[in-house]
Amino acid sequence: PDPLARAVAWNAARDLVRDAELPPADYLDLAARHLPHESDLAIVQGVLTFARAQVTDRYLEPGGRSEALAALTGICRGFLAQPDAGAGLRLTAVRTLIDSATTPDELRDWLAAGTVPGGPVLDPELRWRALLRLSVLGAATPAKIDAELASDPSATGEEGAARCRAALPDPAAKQAAWEQLYANDELSNYLFAATAQGFWRPEQRDLVRAYVPRYFEAVVPLAERRGPAIAAQAGSHGFPSVLVEEDTLRHCAAALERDDLTPALRRKLADQQDDLRRALEVRAAH
Repeated sequence: PDPLARAVAWNAARDLVRDAELPPADYLDLAARHLPHESDLAIVQGVLTFARAQVTDRYLEPGGRSEALAALTGICRGFLAQPDAGAGLRLTAVRTLIDSATTPDELRDWLAAGTVPGGPVLDPELRWRALLRLSVLGAATPAKIDAELASDPSATGEEGAARCRAALPDPAAKQAAWEQLYANDELSNYLFAATAQGFWRPEQRDLVRAYVPRYFEAVVPLAERRGPAIAAQAGSHGFPSVLVEEDTLRHCAAALERDDLTPALRRKLADQQDDLRRALEVRAAH
């Protein structure tokens, strides 16, 4: 079939997963079988993004996550092994490899060398991406983050450092990030988003679970104080979406019953409630 027909087929598979009609593990099997033969870069990017961000992190039970990450890693290594893989395909594969790494050694080697063997060279975006994954895995230190920021003192670097600091699997780091998000009111929109993105990580569910009720208590006055832009960030990046649990859904439903929600926050929480309910239904079905 032509690329349009293939894209339609992949979109249909995605919808079947989201509607709990196709087991998420089956979607990964489809990706492993068919994606290595896909020539359309946009299709590859879309399938890998859905598989990594939704299937692996939300639709699968936590017990299936390691196998899913291994499957994604295998797909991407296959792309890198293709002698005719173009620059765009290699970049897409490397991004997913970084995001799916479960051990630190390869990422450390890439950072030290400044490149992936055979390409691409690690530009600032890839360097911060790799350092973020190392931070999540507990394989980076605040000193390493500071050193990377010294090498890239741009706005992007500031965001990368904030994301990495918030992602460290350390109670003190989480508390510091929380205070920056909900107590200090000093972060710009961009730094707020970056810090929130680092805070909630699937690998750290047990570490951050206690922050779920605190989130719903803190986000309402935050939205009132800081306005619609921060409210939108707090309701999207700040939402505890990695805690796909009935307790999270109950807290969200209770928050939506309040009459003091700002419109921007209410919209985001309503969307999050729908997504969370869908993820729970997918898990319950399979």
